[in-house]
Amino acid sequence: FAQMLRSAKKRDVLELLRRAPEEMRPFLVEAAVASQSVASLAALSDFLDFSKEPKSLLEKFLYAAAFSPRPSGELLHLVLDKLDGKQLAPEVWETGMVAVGSLVGKLCQQKLCGLQVVERGTEIILRGLRGAEGEPEVVIYLLALGNAMLPETIPTLLDHAEDGPAAVTAAATSALQRFPAPHISSKVKRVMRRIFHQKRKSYDKTCRLAAAEILLEKHPSPMDVINLLLATREMDTETATFLQLKVQSSLRDHHHLARKIMKDIMGDPRINNYNFFSKVGISSSFSGPLTVTQDLLSTFGLDLLFLEGGFLRKSVSDFSLLSHGQRLRAAQVTFEAQGMESMMGENLSEQEEEPELMAGMSATFFDVQLRPVVFFQGYTDLMAKVLLSSGEPTSVLKGNLLLMDHHQVIGLQSGLQVTVTLQGGLGLDISADVDVSIWEQELKTGVSVRGSLAMDFQAELDSPFLQATLRSQIEVETSIHFDTMLRFSSSPLLMCLQLREEQVPYR
Repeated sequence: FAQMLRSAKKRDVLELLRRAPEEMRPFLVEAAVASQSVASLAALSDFLDFSKEPKSLLEKFLYAAAFSPRPSGELLHLVLDKLDGKQLAPEVWETGMVAVGSLVGKLCQQKLCGLQVVERGTEIILRGLRGAEGEPEVVIYLLALGNAMLPETIPTLLDHAEDGPAAVTAAATSALQRFPAPHISSKVKRVMRRIFHQKRKSYDKTCRLAAAEILLEKHPSPMDVINLLLATREMDTETATFLQLKVQSSLRDHHHLARKIMKDIMGDPRINNYNFFSKVGISSSFSGPLTVTQDLLSTFGLDLLFLEGGFLRKSVSDFSLLSHGQRLRAAQVTFEAQGMESMMGENLSEQEEEPELMAGMSATFFDVQLRPVVFFQGYTDLMAKVLLSSGEPTSVLKGNLLLMDHHQVIGLQSGLQVTVTLQGGLGLDISADVDVSIWEQELKTGVSVRGSLAMDFQAELDSPFLQATLRSQIEVETSIHFDTMLRFSSSPLLMCLQLREEQVPYR
């Protein structure tokens, strides 16, 4: 459909969008964004009215732009114009900012950072961050900077990581985690050490662990690893267990940057002894391979951080692809619950403030961070959701994305030319659910990811005396469900984890 739209005129595309039945419009908008022809973008500009269209259609347009494999400056221009100076629904504005960050980052990867529209996009995010009033607004701008991954924004991210409240520190630190190791300078590491060791103020344990992860993942020094392990003696059982397992899992990973350093440190009986590794909590950190070939390694990782009373504080499930030194985060889903301690009757340590009761989720797909989803915020909201729960899962992302779009003309030694095109499309349906039952005293979380990938390869030789075409089509469908159930009616708490993968048809 995208190929067909590339040769269509503006009036034809516009007519198609206006006359299409309502249920077909999202697909047509996604195809028009994927085609990225001048006519399609002009038609979208006329068709999309951000003050009238339903939120779902506008989000479809913005996510299709954010996931575009090789976006043009014109696409970013269209997105910025549609967001400019309008009264938007909060979800549309948040998705828009996240999309602007992704488009700026991808255009810079194509060495197009100097384009005026890219500079305008970057300035909008930075100016918005400086003038942001509420904490949720600051978090969205930081997520946009994480998607953009511009090295010149690292000092801004460091300021927010060290001085901001817990949600801001967490967003800034997770944005810094996305930068490749060469950009994690000694200055960044100094700030991460101050956060982890709480030199200036006390930080939430999830922020401290995120800072520790940067120190462990990005060319760590032996001294940093030793200091992190020494610090576990002063930590609560669950946080110490989680951090120790993080260090141990890197020993099993043959591609880990710090494997040799970890191995040397673990050879020292002053560090690797019962005194250090005897704290046994139920938190865990695991990472292992799913597929290993000569060119590709795909991994599945699962991090579970519990509170002392056994309540799940944070869970991260991660599917990553590593190829020739490059890492692509194919899917990462994070569940967070905070403020549950008071509900469970737990006592906080003296340094910790009591956080507001909240449960939410954030997701990253193909290195694009989506806007976070909040399931409930505050006790009143929780009770309303419990009493009025529809039982329907929350849709995180649903749509069709063009992931690969390659066109190349190859000159042969004979003087003939071969035209090669490769396109890859992905249909995604991701939903998540958190169900808290006060009466049954159970907490259930579930993530469902359904996807179908279609790839179309064509090589064409066209000359006055010879024509030949080679065509190949591949289709894969898959479905993954990750469920957790926690029963806190008895002690010890009972926890069940289930990862289900349905059979994968491959054609």
